[in-house]
Amino acid sequence: MKKNKFAIIGNPLSHSLSPIMHNYWLNKYNINAEYELLEIEEKEIENVINKIRDKEIMGINVTLPYKKSVIPFLSKTINDANETHSVNTIMLDENHSLIGENTDVFGFQAAYLKSISNQEKKNKKVLILGAGGVAPSIILAFLKSNILNISITNRTYEKSLFLKKKFNSIKIIKWDECASQFGKFDIVVNATSLGLQSSDEFNIDFSAFKRSMIFIDTIYNPSQTKMIKYFKSKNIRSYNGINMFIYQGQKSFYLWNKINPEIDDDLIKLLESKLDK
Repeated sequence: MKKNKFAIIGNPLSHSLSPIMHNYWLNKYNINAEYELLEIEEKEIENVINKIRDKEIMGINVTLPYKKSVIPFLSKTINDANETHSVNTIMLDENHSLIGENTDVFGFQAAYLKSISNQEKKNKKVLILGAGGVAPSIILAFLKSNILNISITNRTYEKSLFLKKKFNSIKIIKWDECASQFGKFDIVVNATSLGLQSSDEFNIDFSAFKRSMIFIDTIYNPSQTKMIKYFKSKNIRSYNGINMFIYQGQKSFYLWNKINPEIDDDLIKLLESKLDK
């Protein structure tokens, strides 16, 4: 019997652990399918999405830099994808329409925000570094969790303005003014791809942080970016993106297979063993 196929599209993809995680679950639940990497150029997006329509591929995840680029090729976006204009999961519905969904919002909430009490949430001030890719999903995750005091900063100021059109309550800080305001924030999130390469540098002075600050890096591989190493060395609570990655993947798996897969110790150990340190 022919195996069904799932995949992730993006560029670059060498750091992605999505095949490890999804193939673990496919095997665990005896689903006759496999999940693979498809590192493609932007001009190839339509061809891959047509393969879902033709049922050559049963569903795909989408990562940088294509979370917006895929939208014109879909029949419609739903739920969080509507609000963020960002898609990371694509599937066919019962009417054979190509549907774009966003599971990053759920992933971020489940990973980092559920443990914060409602009382604490009222007073938290958030800074998001970056305005592309996953940034809209993180903003929506905070808003849905009733954390409303959100600022963003981006090296390209115009991108920040574009996000503010979607989420008009957010504040914009210019990139070169970020260091002077850093000490105001309770939660700082890196939503850029800076850190994927060991040579990446932020060129921001982060030294004026709150002692009680929480730092979250959406990058999960490598597990210790330069920023995480820096903040950990200063005894700041710091998290990489692995939990967000797992929870967003859990929801994608459910959308495709109608099985809510267990996040068990064996999976976590497997993923951690594959991370670059």
